[in-house]
Amino acid sequence: MANRTHLVVMPGDGIGPEITAATLHVLHAVDRLLSLGLSFEEVPIGVAALKARGTTLPNASFEAARQADGLILGPVSHNEYPAADKGGLNPSGEMRKRLDLYANIRPAKTRPGLPPVCGKPVDLVVVRENTEGFYADRNMFLGSADIMPTPDLAISMRKITREGSTRIAETAFRLAMTRPRQKVTAVHKANVFRVSDGLFLECVRAVAARYPDVAYDEKIVDAMAALLVRDASTFDVIVTTNMFGDILSDEASEISGSLGLAASLNAGNEHGVAQAQHGSAPDIAGQDRANPSSLIGSAAMLLAWLGDRRSDPRLVTAADLMERALDETVAKKEWRTADLGGPLGTRAFGERVAAVIAGIAMQR
Repeated sequence: MANRTHLVVMPGDGIGPEITAATLHVLHAVDRLLSLGLSFEEVPIGVAALKARGTTLPNASFEAARQADGLILGPVSHNEYPAADKGGLNPSGEMRKRLDLYANIRPAKTRPGLPPVCGKPVDLVVVRENTEGFYADRNMFLGSADIMPTPDLAISMRKITREGSTRIAETAFRLAMTRPRQKVTAVHKANVFRVSDGLFLECVRAVAARYPDVAYDEKIVDAMAALLVRDASTFDVIVTTNMFGDILSDEASEISGSLGLAASLNAGNEHGVAQAQHGSAPDIAGQDRANPSSLIGSAAMLLAWLGDRRSDPRLVTAADLMERALDETVAKKEWRTADLGGPLGTRAFGERVAAVIAGIAMQR
């Protein structure tokens, strides 16, 4: 057996356990077909871990994730958690900080049979800086960057560093070199944040100078939000800071067809985490109604990331099979989940994707 791949699984809260189970069903299918040597270790996080162990992220669960080849992280209901000092850590944010997952890669691509919301088909990727920006839990050595000095005054601080800006720009330009259009758009608000976004742009421009074959332009964030609605098909790779990237990637995914289809990979130099772009949807939890496409697509991105790092074509092939199967499945209305106008539940959709993978493999 070639290299084995050990994946830690954190099912999370709300619909997390359901979409995670469907994703694992698909992963087992590609593992059987391609002899990938995948192994899975489920560890507790979230509400279940809080009740059992007094914390939403037990040390043992994090340590298992740190030592794994990759991580599958289900959605979490962190807005419902108690304060951090009472055990309510956000597993998603903690993973990004502790594992230095500085790049959040979020593709927005129109799938066959699902028309884009705003006209032309979309095929872009938002490359979002993931460890600083306006996120209050990632900006201070100790404490939160969201503070309230008096009952009537709230202050939030934003951190932009040369290192963070340069490495996310490098990620964006390397990605653009692998895509047909080879174009990067930097999104900013330097007309207001002259110092912090000025530093961000300075770093991106320096990286752009090292990639003369990649077309480069810049857009102010509010204009970018409007341009995506007008015609998102004109964009390829979008690189931006944390909060802008969070907002624009959700917008782009919805425009491309549905946020429920939006995959996401959190990656650093040593670790990769597959994580659905959407939340935990507690209102439909336990009803077998959730669309698992986002986490399935995210798991495919994780396999492709591992395959690229290891120069392992089996993992890259597996990722391609999963993506093709998602395309073929959502293309048929009778195979879709309820949010896309279809009749299938979460479990049946995962089973369908796995069956389509087997069918594609037989044709190869």
